[in-house]
Amino acid sequence: MSLTGTPFFLTSIALLIVAVVLPLALWSRIAGPRLVRGLARLAMLLFAQVTAITLVFVLVNNANSLYDTWDDLLGTGNHVEAARDLGPDGMGGKQIKDQPKQLQAFRPADDPVVGSGVQMTDLKGRISGVSGEVYVWLPPQYNDPAYKDKKFPVVELLPGYPGSSKSWLGSLKAGEQLRPLMQSGQIKPFILVAPRTNIISGADTGCVNIPGKVNADSWLTVDVRKMVIDNFRADDKPDSWGLAGYSAGAHCAAKLALAHPDRYRAAVAMSGYNDPAIEPDSLAGKDPKLRIESNPLHILKSANAAGKPPRTALYISGSAGDGYQAGIGLRQLAQRPTTVTVQMLTGVGGHTTAVWKNQVPEVFRWLGRQLTAPPTQVG
Repeated sequence: MSLTGTPFFLTSIALLIVAVVLPLALWSRIAGPRLVRGLARLAMLLFAQVTAITLVFVLVNNANSLYDTWDDLLGTGNHVEAARDLGPDGMGGKQIKDQPKQLQAFRPADDPVVGSGVQMTDLKGRISGVSGEVYVWLPPQYNDPAYKDKKFPVVELLPGYPGSSKSWLGSLKAGEQLRPLMQSGQIKPFILVAPRTNIISGADTGCVNIPGKVNADSWLTVDVRKMVIDNFRADDKPDSWGLAGYSAGAHCAAKLALAHPDRYRAAVAMSGYNDPAIEPDSLAGKDPKLRIESNPLHILKSANAAGKPPRTALYISGSAGDGYQAGIGLRQLAQRPTTVTVQMLTGVGGHTTAVWKNQVPEVFRWLGRQLTAPPTQVG
């Protein structure tokens, strides 16, 4: 039975009803010695507690898209087939242009929570050695005959930790919110791509490459990116690619955009952080060297010192103590052509999906101004 499916949700409700009715019906009717009666009543109370906790977990999990599967929840899934040392560029000595196309079979998304028109595929990363599902949402213009020869800009969507690859399309309703705005021309049409980021059980990868452990950076910035270009009318220029994330995904979005200006032009970071050690389960945060190297402040400072400030635009939003200061720190370091826009949130209700959901139209309007390449002619 699926962890996020309707059958499990309804089963949880039914079990809770049973757990409430049992004591009312049987409490005074239990026969036998006092010890037996006591143990039976204790079992009914424990059953009621367990079913109540289970239903609360299901409601919270479904609302926030924390865990997709039982494997994710229990830590029994494995999405890393290999983790070679891929070097500083994350390519392992290979060139993207030399790699054969990786054509994928797509199917309709297996969970209605993501909304209509979402398709998914199971991708095996040839460079990263990571495998996982990738969800793709196409803008309304994609199948319009007037756009049949056009390529589209792309935004990769990154959730927090723990987080599901479908959280942006499910909990944040990105596709449902953006479709009418794109149809009316208020927001530029983008292809939305939501790849798996929960790759290692019980750990946040921090979107870094760790030889022998995981190549999460290359999974997102090489394999997923190439797969989208190979299978859809997606422009391959950095001016046409952006990232958007919240919480741990915000840290990843800022880090990856600054580290790879040859692949991405812009990134949105909502309620994020710079120091990966803020997330206790972060692999990058636990490694002293990686903790420094994967900090967006360090990446930007190093690029500036080398005389190569990245042509990267960042939009960072957050409340005091929850992302805002991280944005201010980056804005203070920014040198042209790097730009950092910081938006302070007040009275918005904490570190929740509701806060990030409300920002979706605004951040995509901003992305439309930064990813300046319009839909382009194919060929």
